[in-house]
Amino acid sequence: MSEPVTIGRATLYNSDCRDILPTLGKVDAVVTDPPYGINAARDRKSEQWGWKDYPQSGWDKERPDASCFAAVLAAARYQIIWGGNYFTDRLPANHMGKWLIWDKGQEGFSLADAELAWCNFDGAIRRINYHRAKALQDGKEHPTQKAVEVMKWSIDQLPKPSATILDPFLGSGTTGVAAVQMGRDFVGVEADPVFFDIACRRIEDAQRQRDLFLESAA
Repeated sequence: MSEPVTIGRATLYNSDCRDILPTLGKVDAVVTDPPYGINAARDRKSEQWGWKDYPQSGWDKERPDASCFAAVLAAARYQIIWGGNYFTDRLPANHMGKWLIWDKGQEGFSLADAELAWCNFDGAIRRINYHRAKALQDGKEHPTQKAVEVMKWSIDQLPKPSATILDPFLGSGTTGVAAVQMGRDFVGVEADPVFFDIACRRIEDAQRQRDLFLESAA
């Protein structure tokens, strides 16, 4: 197990979340976007929407197994899991939580025009309308990367207080960037060393920008 990387109030692990989560104790909230068969979801039309060539790791081709989801669900009081509609067989069947909806506002894209996030807490269905083209301007570096604004909006939907955010499938670090920009404590876990390095760079940039903003406002 590698040593964690600390960037401001973010602690990042380059490891399998199944190894790390049992050592962390319970945090306030999980906000995450697990892999769900990236390569199976792609087709030629997706290239026009900004997909890049990504490492063809087995982790990207497979959904997390039941033991992985059990560890994730035990890691935090509150859960927001993007792609939750792909994981209904992994999520508690006896809990009808709220759903978040990202309406990408596009036509002609080969995948769904909206993405869904399952939540383990009650409340009305919430929807954000954020065009896919704006999301691409965030500098897409992972095939399922959400826009930073979408992840900030997700964190805002959590019951208060939710001071510490955990993303056990960190990817390129968008949840971490959102948490840093919002002044939250953050824990991220990513098994792929390529994406882990990207996440560290992006979160470090976000922390540097926040520090400069706070200094100028003082």
